[in-house]
Amino acid sequence: MPWSNQSGGGGPWGQRGGSGGGKSPWGSGGSQGNGNPPDLEDILRRSQDRLRDFIPGGSMGGKGLILLVLAVIAIWLLTGFYTVRPNEVGINMVFGKYSSTSGEGLRYNYPYPIGRVIKPNVTAQQRVEVGYRSTATGQGRARDVIEESLMLTGDENIVDIDFDAVWQINPARPQDYVFNLQNPDGTIKSVAESAMREVIGRRNIQAILTTEQANIAQEVRQIMQKALDAYGAGVLINVVQLQAARPPADVQQAFYDVNAAQQDAVRVQNEASAYASRIVPEARGDAARTVQQAEAYREQSVADATGQAARFRQVYEEYRKAPDVSRERIFLETMERVFGGADKIIVDQKGQGVVPFLPLNQMPQSQSNAAGAQGNNQNNNQGATR
Repeated sequence: MPWSNQSGGGGPWGQRGGSGGGKSPWGSGGSQGNGNPPDLEDILRRSQDRLRDFIPGGSMGGKGLILLVLAVIAIWLLTGFYTVRPNEVGINMVFGKYSSTSGEGLRYNYPYPIGRVIKPNVTAQQRVEVGYRSTATGQGRARDVIEESLMLTGDENIVDIDFDAVWQINPARPQDYVFNLQNPDGTIKSVAESAMREVIGRRNIQAILTTEQANIAQEVRQIMQKALDAYGAGVLINVVQLQAARPPADVQQAFYDVNAAQQDAVRVQNEASAYASRIVPEARGDAARTVQQAEAYREQSVADATGQAARFRQVYEEYRKAPDVSRERIFLETMERVFGGADKIIVDQKGQGVVPFLPLNQMPQSQSNAAGAQGNNQNNNQGATR
């Protein structure tokens, strides 16, 4: 042993026994130097003697005890000071009950066990993932959680949606987050999944996969915030992000085929609409033109009938005034109209003495030739006179 030297085999405090060497950490000499266990009463007595040296008067009387208690109380009260960082909020509790909220800086609250301070970080952005789990580094997708991502749409289809929600503690109500929310991630995830199912259930799958994703994210965020406020969760939902929206893997190919068929149907309908847009106006134009022609024919027919009726009334008036004359005139006019173009000469039976061999059929032609020749002569004479 290192202290078993040749000077007598004392311990690390010196030699055993004797009045000069062999002092123990509790003082010189004593029973501990002889290998027996230390005497506790002796240790307490020595400690009281040393404490008495620090007390005025060297006595542990009533005044000294009061000062000692006051010093202990002062030290205990000093432990109530604490510091709140800029990203924290101090929540003070007294006897386990919420008392106040303090901002950044040096603050004070009753020390433990009377008081207690909780300082949550109110600026940290946290995220809950629904339908998938990312890798440990937060980069990339580790696995899908089908039981969370499969949702029923408004047109009774199934859609696979992965999304996440970014949230933070509400700086205005941190005490709600501390006292009302036992499992923040689990509660927020359940609220996010419920809100997404509600929003997806009101929309058709085609809109979900194409044009409505931004509106869906915004609507889900509003529903989540409203529900968490109703729960008194003390949480702010900053943003909801849709990571993926697709048909389930088992029916993905069939869905794409149906989608292609629907697009073909839409294309054919558009072509039919374009053809109808071109042909319908033409048909309407033709119909309008036919109607106008019919209207014109009707007007013409009515006008002709009206004129003929007026002429008939005039003839009737004349006939009523002089029936014989009118009858004869009508007869002659009718015969002239009927036989005016005929190459015949009709002779009245009273015309006795007419030679039957006279070439009566050539007389009109001879008369016309003679009239033409006479006209030519007159023109020639007029030209010579000039």
